[in-house]
Amino acid sequence: MPQLEVGTFLPQLVWLAITFVLLYVLMAKVALPRVAEVMEERRKRLDHDLEEAARLKRETEAAIAEYEAALAKARAQAQSIAGDTRSRIAADASAERSKVDADIVASTKAAEARIIAAKDAALASLAGMAGEAASEIVSRLSGLSPAADTVQGAVAKALSARK
Repeated sequence: MPQLEVGTFLPQLVWLAITFVLLYVLMAKVALPRVAEVMEERRKRLDHDLEEAARLKRETEAAIAEYEAALAKARAQAQSIAGDTRSRIAADASAERSKVDADIVASTKAAEARIIAAKDAALASLAGMAGEAASEIVSRLSGLSPAADTVQGAVAKALSARK
């Protein structure tokens, strides 16, 4: 192997040094600055992206807070409307119930008055019929015709005793 010959060591070391220096200079002056630029650009882009993400996160949190506030306000307004509607319906139902109750009371009083009038009329006609019947019975049994005042007085006395 030619690399291991002792006579070629010195020229190999010289070329190694020249190659090393050239590669070092090439790397230090050309390649590494470009790599550093790329890394710096990536770092800046990463920082910018992180700042943009933080800004978007703040905007999102603000939007969420605004949404929740609007939602809470809408819920409160809906509950208020529902409460108002319930109270209005209850008031309407109460007014209608009062009106119906008043109508029922008036109808009941009118019906009671008609019943009392019909009862009084029936009792009055009953007293007249009872007087005629009693007068007819007395005249058929005894053959005498009693006085109308006497018969009416007896019938009135009998009816008042029943009450």
